[in-house]
Amino acid sequence: MRLEAAFYAQSADVAAPGLLGKLLCRRFGRKEVRLRITETEAYCGEADTACHARRGRTARTAVMYEAGGRTYVYLCYGMHEMLNIVTGPEGSPEAVLVRGVEGHAGPDRLTRALDITRALNRENLLESKRLWIEDDGSSPPFIASPRIGIAYASAEDRARLWRFTVCEGGGRDCVRAELLKKKRAEGVSYEVCVNIHESGERLTQPRTPDSELMR
Repeated sequence: MRLEAAFYAQSADVAAPGLLGKLLCRRFGRKEVRLRITETEAYCGEADTACHARRGRTARTAVMYEAGGRTYVYLCYGMHEMLNIVTGPEGSPEAVLVRGVEGHAGPDRLTRALDITRALNRENLLESKRLWIEDDGSSPPFIASPRIGIAYASAEDRARLWRFTVCEGGGRDCVRAELLKKKRAEGVSYEVCVNIHESGERLTQPRTPDSELMR
């Protein structure tokens, strides 16, 4: 079933883990391709110094200020197309970067594989016949870690655990989206999740009340 407006109305830090396991769908003529989303990053408005909207509304970021449910596709380093999903209410510039889908790890690789270019910028995911996202009930376990490639951001924002990756091995280092969402509603933070070094080594965060989730 195609994701509805209520999903995209969520803040980026809630929608990002919620997108894991969802199906990114692309139509080419009569052919449709569906690939599961495996990695995302949340970018949470003007106060987030890693977010493109940190300097306010520009021609480039205007789509981020629209109501959630549109795409924000931009060119990185002059060569890589990057697919973002706008989330949150109108006027709140938040977005989720789709960093990977099954078979294609890396935001530039997935856009090349699915021929997602800036021609699909501002696409309405609620109505589009070219690009949309479906939910078939999958809710894979995942791990949260700091975002990458944001050396320009503040130390506080660099440390936020807003990168979400499907945890294929399962076990105590993983948490499921619905459980994390429930705990966040109770005032529990993300900072319990597992931090992944770029080398791939897993390091468990110091114990906090949240870490009981992963026992």
